[in-house]
Amino acid sequence: MRVLFLSTWFPFPLSQGSKIRAYYLIRAAARYHDTALISFAEEPIESSWIDHIHQFCNQVKLVEKNPFATTRIERVRGWFSKEPSLVRSAYSKDMDALVREFADEWKPDRIVAFTFVMGAYALRANRASNIIDVDNFMSQMMFEAYKEAEDVRTKVRRYLAWRKFLNYEKWLYDQYDRCLVVTDKDRDSLCTQLGLNPEKICVIPNGVDTDYNFPMGEPPDENTLIFNGSLKYQANFDAVAHFLEDIFPAIRNENPLVRLSITGRNDGVPFERLPNLDQVDFTGYLDDIRPVVRRSWVCVVPLRMGGGTRLKILEAMALGTPVVSTSKGAEGLDVSSGKNILIADNPGEFAIHVTRLLRDPMLRQTLSLNASQLVKEKYGWEMIGERFSSCLELISI
Repeated sequence: MRVLFLSTWFPFPLSQGSKIRAYYLIRAAARYHDTALISFAEEPIESSWIDHIHQFCNQVKLVEKNPFATTRIERVRGWFSKEPSLVRSAYSKDMDALVREFADEWKPDRIVAFTFVMGAYALRANRASNIIDVDNFMSQMMFEAYKEAEDVRTKVRRYLAWRKFLNYEKWLYDQYDRCLVVTDKDRDSLCTQLGLNPEKICVIPNGVDTDYNFPMGEPPDENTLIFNGSLKYQANFDAVAHFLEDIFPAIRNENPLVRLSITGRNDGVPFERLPNLDQVDFTGYLDDIRPVVRRSWVCVVPLRMGGGTRLKILEAMALGTPVVSTSKGAEGLDVSSGKNILIADNPGEFAIHVTRLLRDPMLRQTLSLNASQLVKEKYGWEMIGERFSSCLELISI
């Protein structure tokens, strides 16, 4: 078949979760089908990156725009629109025209849209069976943010944003022949909250490249913690703020030498809203995150909101770094607390788990070995890619 992928982010280099997911699903489809890619370019794209994607996609087309860059006027206008502000600001006439023209000429059998941002473009092309990847159930995440709001003004604003997105996702996903979700819970949520037919939903979990991410056998640095995720993503920012305010002080009281590293791009991040930045290091963007994760004694994932499966957990496990997470952080993963991960939702218990791991090399080794085995058996991209390819072929044209 001919499969056209529409991507919110250019899927290389593999610098964040959405790019990683898009990259490996495109690569899987390219094993059996003729593939093409149309993507936003949120930053200058190097020719070597395009050459790399050309290994899998015969044609690559770009629209130079950051779909999430908004002006104050656009945000104000969003308040008076039935569409969510993110949907309005992400819209591009150039992208709309490019998708229509390319689809008319190339005549794809399938169009796969990565995230709600690309959703409307595939529908307007109107030439193929359409599939949308719901890697984050946005209205669910907005509802969680609404519940966390403390002051009335913020609560009202987040309530309206949640209701708009809920209505938009109900309309959008119902138009598609197939919806991809990351976890069984996300599938159930789309059915109960959006009224979707469960038969049109495929669970395609996130995974990890175990040939690229593997332990090196070198001893880690003592007293080191890592949060491997960009703070430009709201759920990550909330997690780190929660950790620094409610968890890290108790860990530091027990272990004054402990340090926390936070990876990922941080331009535009409101650091002034983060408490207690002593003994915290921001690495910025890293071309290769593996060495810093491998050297860390513990990976902390104190997430309180968001959907999907946490690639940061799978990567840490594959690299041999044990994980302490909230239930929300580990949601959708077939993990067992005490065997291949430690899970705690109470800040005090979370701090106890981290402190215990810092003191106990044998516990660290046990969790590390069990977690590495788990990702090899259940979360390799090769087997997940095969599931995705089967999903592509099951839709009737």
